[in-house]
Amino acid sequence: MAALLSCHCRPSPAFTKPSLAAGRSCLDGRRRHRIGFRCSSSRFSLLAFGGEEKEKSFNLKECAISIALAIGLVTGVSTLGWPAHASPINRALPDVSVLISGPPIKDPGALLRYALPINNKAIREVQKPLEDVTESLKVAGVRALDSVERNTRQASRALSQGKNLILAGVAESKKADAEESLDKLSVGLEELQRIVEERNRDAVAPKQKELLQYVGSVEEDMVDGFPYEVPEEYSNMPLLKGRATVDMKVKVKDNPNVQDCIFRIVLDGYNAPVTAGNFLDLVERHFYDGMEIQRADGFVVQTGDPEGPAEGFIDPSTEKVRNIPLEIMVIGDKSPVYGATLEELGLYKAQTRLPFNAFGTMAMAREEFDNNSGSSQIFWLLKESELTPSNANILDGRYAVFGYVTENEDYLADLKVGDVIESIQVVSGLENLVNPSYKIVG
Repeated sequence: MAALLSCHCRPSPAFTKPSLAAGRSCLDGRRRHRIGFRCSSSRFSLLAFGGEEKEKSFNLKECAISIALAIGLVTGVSTLGWPAHASPINRALPDVSVLISGPPIKDPGALLRYALPINNKAIREVQKPLEDVTESLKVAGVRALDSVERNTRQASRALSQGKNLILAGVAESKKADAEESLDKLSVGLEELQRIVEERNRDAVAPKQKELLQYVGSVEEDMVDGFPYEVPEEYSNMPLLKGRATVDMKVKVKDNPNVQDCIFRIVLDGYNAPVTAGNFLDLVERHFYDGMEIQRADGFVVQTGDPEGPAEGFIDPSTEKVRNIPLEIMVIGDKSPVYGATLEELGLYKAQTRLPFNAFGTMAMAREEFDNNSGSSQIFWLLKESELTPSNANILDGRYAVFGYVTENEDYLADLKVGDVIESIQVVSGLENLVNPSYKIVG
């Protein structure tokens, strides 16, 4: 990605919390879907856009719990002018059960690898120690290399012992590609071992990234077709039956440290085919090209509200806003749930397959009181783990995540209201989009 970024994106001196001016665009008279919170001593008020206020009875104890959760979301944001939307009523905090044992997964690449619809223990036993290299490198100095060496040996041993089981799980039509990736992985592990022996700490992370790309490639080769049927009522919508990658180029104004940034985004249609398909269809219509960033308040970056009174994309074939349902994939389920939050379904401890764990988590905005009101407004979470703890994030199960920024995500923090999305272009995966409306004339 360095070639994509070239010299345009330069690190900002520090993350600066936004001012009121940075976030006020969402209150400029045009209705944008927000996430927020307000509580009184005896009543929980949910404020809709346009000044409508809806209220739910809420006892003092529940209010206190909600305040605690909300503080976790907004502490440190300098000025809060938000209407309230996220309602954590009676939300039990999930168990600390994650996709694998250990601390919550926060790396977008790892989240995408574990979100694939596969069940092959042998490849996961290679992947896990390679993922653990990230934790090992948190140890100061060359002492970290002792742990990296253990990770490397564990991954090499797992690959040697499990190669046949790994290949047995690969789709027949993709076995040749998988064998090539495994051969590169084997050679790469030997190279990583030499890097450790030479005590070259700086070379570890790039090599780890390369090896995990081989692992991810093999895991994707294990997916044979699309694993489930989308409900009939949504089956004629644009659907992403697989994954796609797009590059979003943003022109940053009035910032001497950042000029043009290209953000690479992976869209996950395996777990959100309707939501990801809707977005990719809009990308191909060039819907977002030339659109400004409309909210940037230190909590999220948001865009997608078109000019005019409409709050979303108007389908020229119907002359109406195209809305899509709330779409959530739960770990352990074979297909997503539609039209309801996990809280509404009573799934208080359920874990989502695409969680709000990573900085740059991409999701569909909607009205709080209409689960199926998503259209074109999207947001990226500016995640700080101490503020929105992984696996206890009150956004999980309420908003549809459909992808992650996988390269240059840190620069999302430098975006502000008025910065312009110059273009979003498909890099790969367009062949996975079915029922594309952009090809329909008119």
